[in-house]
Amino acid sequence: MPKVTPFKAIRPNPKVADKFCALPYDVYNRAEATEVVKANPLSFLAIDRAETSFSNAVDTYAPEVYAAAAQMLKMRREDGTLIQDAKPSYYIYELTMDGRTQTGIVACSSVDDYVNSVIKKHENTREDKEIDRIKHVDTTNAHTGPIFLVYRAKDEIRKIVQETKDNKKPLYDFTSDDGIRHRAFIIDESDKIEAIHSTFENIDCTYIADGHHRCASAVKVGLKRRKAESKPSDSEGYNRFLSVLFPDDELMIMPYNRVVKDINNNTVEELFDKIKEAGFEISDAASEAVAPDKKGNFGMLLDGKWYTLTAKDKIKSDDPVKGLDVSILQDNLLGPILGIADPRTDKRIDFVGGIRGLGELEKRCLTDMRIAFSMYPTSISELLEVADAGLLMPPKSTWFEPKLRSGMFIHSLDD
Repeated sequence: MPKVTPFKAIRPNPKVADKFCALPYDVYNRAEATEVVKANPLSFLAIDRAETSFSNAVDTYAPEVYAAAAQMLKMRREDGTLIQDAKPSYYIYELTMDGRTQTGIVACSSVDDYVNSVIKKHENTREDKEIDRIKHVDTTNAHTGPIFLVYRAKDEIRKIVQETKDNKKPLYDFTSDDGIRHRAFIIDESDKIEAIHSTFENIDCTYIADGHHRCASAVKVGLKRRKAESKPSDSEGYNRFLSVLFPDDELMIMPYNRVVKDINNNTVEELFDKIKEAGFEISDAASEAVAPDKKGNFGMLLDGKWYTLTAKDKIKSDDPVKGLDVSILQDNLLGPILGIADPRTDKRIDFVGGIRGLGELEKRCLTDMRIAFSMYPTSISELLEVADAGLLMPPKSTWFEPKLRSGMFIHSLDD
């Protein structure tokens, strides 16, 4: 039973929220993040990616970078950019993109729930990617980027959320540069707080949708601090981490497409023959980009021409992981034919989020890549099925949109 608790949020002054809140730190490379902060010094990205305040001669992961992040966070609290609520509360975070709205509960989730698999994951994490956020959380003494969690929809929570949105003035209501509308509300009534808390206690589990590395990092900081205490207490803030929990029926996953640098010393004719032998049908060439319209179909871009690949029954599977489209492509084409044995580490493959569109695949194939594959998106039900089975998806299986803004809600490890 998940322990989902209210907290005293540190959050931006409503007058500056639209300028302060920022996309997650890992959406940008260093050069892109620097340009964002240069154009908007108030952006939370200046704290989330504090190397933007240094020359390129300073390493992204240098100790002084994390110290600067902590100092800037302290400064923003002192100058009134950030305020803190006096009472532990739940919050509502609503995002609207292209006419579709999803609404989450902002709360703290339990470190022990992650350790005990009450919070279920569907991806492995890489230690090198965790280290940066471990240092950031530990040095700033705060969780600054929320973990995107999913729960199976509950009418009790939906009712409270709707009543709050209908009857309260939002804390924030702004549209970001990418056209996404963000609204936030506070739930501070004792009866509603208790109702939300007890409802979560009566479900089996929650699931990580996005933010596996941020979650693992927050947990490791909590365990580290717990170990350092002579008499650790469950009430300490480091035992919890910032999360936004969404009902499963409101979410959308976009495809996570693949691009590969070469065709592994095959001629085009040899490649096509091997793809057919592997268990795919190949359509005639088309000039228009191919966006797969159903599970088991893939778009393939090679030498300026698009093709549709259709997986035959012999390479499909009822297994929760092997039956995923990303697994079918990896196990039958990317691995055995193109030689991508480990997509986590192979430098010949890259992954392109569906939000960038198929034009990005065409661009990459004109610059640094030779072949691209457009995917049909993994479904929420597939994600939950994999997690419930205690299994893990291949890397880069899901791309969630819209992205949660960092800096809208911050959780201090002292609270």
